[in-house]
Amino acid sequence: MKIDFRKSGGLVPAIIQDATSKKVLMLGYMNKDAYDITVETKKVTFWSRSRHCLWTKGETSGNYLNLVSIQVDCDNDTLLIKVHPTGPTCHKGTDTCWGEVNECNPLLFLTELQDFIEKRYQEMPKDSYTTSLFREGINRMAQKVGEEALETVIEATNGTSERLIYEASDMFYHLIVLLTSKGLRIEDIAKELQTRHNQTWHKH
Repeated sequence: MKIDFRKSGGLVPAIIQDATSKKVLMLGYMNKDAYDITVETKKVTFWSRSRHCLWTKGETSGNYLNLVSIQVDCDNDTLLIKVHPTGPTCHKGTDTCWGEVNECNPLLFLTELQDFIEKRYQEMPKDSYTTSLFREGINRMAQKVGEEALETVIEATNGTSERLIYEASDMFYHLIVLLTSKGLRIEDIAKELQTRHNQTWHKH
């Protein structure tokens, strides 16, 4: 990775983003030493412009920024660092330095689940229910989607909200398995719905 530390007097801005929630947590600055320590320790380290020294976020509070990945921008002078934070990021005790709550949108988990099911499809581990569905074939997977859809309808008309969510979750899971077997993803459905939301869309 080529990083131009010379352009701004030896420092580059480092945008810190939660790898899961995608929230921007803070902005810090790194010199070459801070970058090297971050890569080596997997704990994000900055250069303090006020104290003129290196500091690892969390070294006193325990609220570390655990490194996931580092990307450099098109000009090689700004870093995007994705992390898993331990506790609040801001020294004032808030989740972010803008006072935002760092909550993960549950919808993002659908992509995580899709990735997990795709990994199952590639590796086909033994003693996995997902693997058994793939091995039983498309007809069985489609049947399971139908069964879970029917159970969802039953709970919607005669059941409780708790059971409706339970059965709908089963339906979503089996639908993702079915999509994966066809080389598709849950995001493909989201894109279709997004297209339909446009006022110019017309039903085929």
